[in-house]
Amino acid sequence: MKDLYEILGLDRSASSDDIKKSYRKIAMKYHPDKNPNDKSAEEKFKEAAEAYSVLSDQSKRNQYDQFGHAGVGMGSGQGGGGFQGGMSMDDIFSSFGDIFGGDFDPFGGIFGGRQSSRVKKARDLKLGIQLSYSDIYHGVDKKIKIKRHETCSTCNGLGAKKGTMPTSCKQCNGAGQVRQMSQSFFGQSVTVRECPVCSGSGSVIESPCNDCGGNGIQRKSVEIKVKIPGGVADGQYMTLSGQGNKGPKGYTPGDLVVFFEEIDHEIFSRNDQDIITEAQIQFHQAAFGIILEVPTLDGKAKLKIPSGIQSGQILRMRGKGFPKIRGSSRGDQLIKIQIVTPRSLNKDQKKIIKMLMENSSNNEPIFKRILLD
Repeated sequence: MKDLYEILGLDRSASSDDIKKSYRKIAMKYHPDKNPNDKSAEEKFKEAAEAYSVLSDQSKRNQYDQFGHAGVGMGSGQGGGGFQGGMSMDDIFSSFGDIFGGDFDPFGGIFGGRQSSRVKKARDLKLGIQLSYSDIYHGVDKKIKIKRHETCSTCNGLGAKKGTMPTSCKQCNGAGQVRQMSQSFFGQSVTVRECPVCSGSGSVIESPCNDCGGNGIQRKSVEIKVKIPGGVADGQYMTLSGQGNKGPKGYTPGDLVVFFEEIDHEIFSRNDQDIITEAQIQFHQAAFGIILEVPTLDGKAKLKIPSGIQSGQILRMRGKGFPKIRGSSRGDQLIKIQIVTPRSLNKDQKKIIKMLMENSSNNEPIFKRILLD
């Protein structure tokens, strides 16, 4: 998939004003009314709208900057964010109020007018997923079961009893909005607000569906596949656009926000993208050096312990850590060496140690100053 910044002709340091201006320019250029029957222009128009929908939302932008398309549920095959997930052109036009101000298509005065109402959104869902170090190291596809509101299968979301249909709201004549005129010192003004009778839907239900009570939605259990990229960390989250609750007719689906929880590992700990463990070796191994087989999250790997290594010294295995979410590089695995002092020695061992002491040029302890934080 194309980089969202690239679609808008921007770099990652672009301000919110830069994003808005670039989107306005591209949308004006490729607007469908200006380019009738031009599929290429329509696709570019949709791409720009999709990019703007993510980059204009600071939370979604942060997710995209961290995780790429997967962080905002795009390109995962799970009804991800953007207009490739099935949003109509009317859904796109409904977002223009955020950019140009007001609830109407900004191109209406140029291309003939296209009124659009604000799209209501159903409630989001939040969920925590526990991940092992192996999951984080390799990346993983998780199947999760959640309960959410789904479109009523009996009335297909209409809310009306089988065999009946919603009727046009008499209060607003099916417009979903009512206009109120008022006179002031500056002249006559018109206020447009949501119809209080039909709640903006333009229709009323006289015979509600028995299964959903007229809401058009039911609570059901569903299974969702979540593609989690390698390298995520405890407390981070990703948003799956459109995978939250479904709403009544006229509502767009909410999002599913997935929070990551790391499961502690038996021998590894973590510092950013680096993996840390401790290797306890014997005195003679430290003195003469040894080739160790070190456990990693990708199987065992050989590590050369140099002769004369000191307790507390840290060795580094390049590229054996967690992957960075964006890019192809990885952190390292750090091995802290601890030399085990034997608690008891046999007669021969004592003899050897004694010979070492006698041949040593300096048996006196060395004292050094410790700098406290």
